[in-house]
Amino acid sequence: MTDNLITTPFGAQTTAAGVLDGVDLSGKRALVTGGASGIGRETARVLAAVGAEVTIGVRDLAAGTLAAEEIAPVSGPGTVRTAMLDLADQTSVRAFVADWRGPLHILVLNAGVMASPLRRTKEGWEMQFATNHLGHFALATGLHSALTAAHGARVVAVSSVGHVNGDVLFDDINFEQHPYDPWAAYSQSKTANVLFAVEASRRWASDLIAVNALNPGRITSTRLGRHIGDISNSPTSFDPTSTDVSWKDIEQGAATSALLAASPLAEGATGRYFEDCNEAGPHQPGVRRGVAAHALNPQHAARLWQVSLDMLAAAATTA
Repeated sequence: MTDNLITTPFGAQTTAAGVLDGVDLSGKRALVTGGASGIGRETARVLAAVGAEVTIGVRDLAAGTLAAEEIAPVSGPGTVRTAMLDLADQTSVRAFVADWRGPLHILVLNAGVMASPLRRTKEGWEMQFATNHLGHFALATGLHSALTAAHGARVVAVSSVGHVNGDVLFDDINFEQHPYDPWAAYSQSKTANVLFAVEASRRWASDLIAVNALNPGRITSTRLGRHIGDISNSPTSFDPTSTDVSWKDIEQGAATSALLAASPLAEGATGRYFEDCNEAGPHQPGVRRGVAAHALNPQHAARLWQVSLDMLAAAATTA
């Protein structure tokens, strides 16, 4: 991140539709993971509304198909289709990548799980890291040639202010030695999203692929918080009276994703972290805003990239 932060006329209360007002995505193809509900669905809707051909990758095809059908009548000139994609299942990710044809102009890595009880994939990977980071890493790297073919693709990684709570636990990513803490696991997965953007932006610059990460804000009424339960067991910033985060509805929560995916105001931005439709400044202790230094660490970003490749390679040999 540079000292010259990117700013826009938009803010915490701007909606995704407002961000893309006047934008024309005719002829562009987009993929949004977790597009059956929440801010993923709204992101898919507004991209289609301004002309994009949108695919929503979902674990539940029935829910995805219903979402696509409900979006379609109001999607404007664009289209919405559904495809099976389970980010916690590398076989599913590989199948999705193998089936993709043609260029991909916009990739929104939106799906995620938050503060879930300890669960592991068949590879033994901790579920939040496997879903939020590894699944998206495998998807994005697998679709690299499609992104390159777009000649100016944008990749958007939906992170969280939760990343400020901790770095990637490189010595025990899967919590095999440390006691499992659902919030620590969530934090490392969200830090990983930012580190992915940092390293991918470096590696893919010559391919004209821009990669950025974002904090969407605290969104009301989505399924992401289904594992939280009693609010008293959650961080204080989950209290609606907290001033540390921007509380938003779904239309506002999708705005920063839409900005990075398609707004001309984000043209040229890469390897950066945004919140409330503007590039975030450094995180300040005690305030749950901004981007933590550990999430922008280029050495950690390069290390995570290699660790991720190694984990995926090991999984492929046993598949």
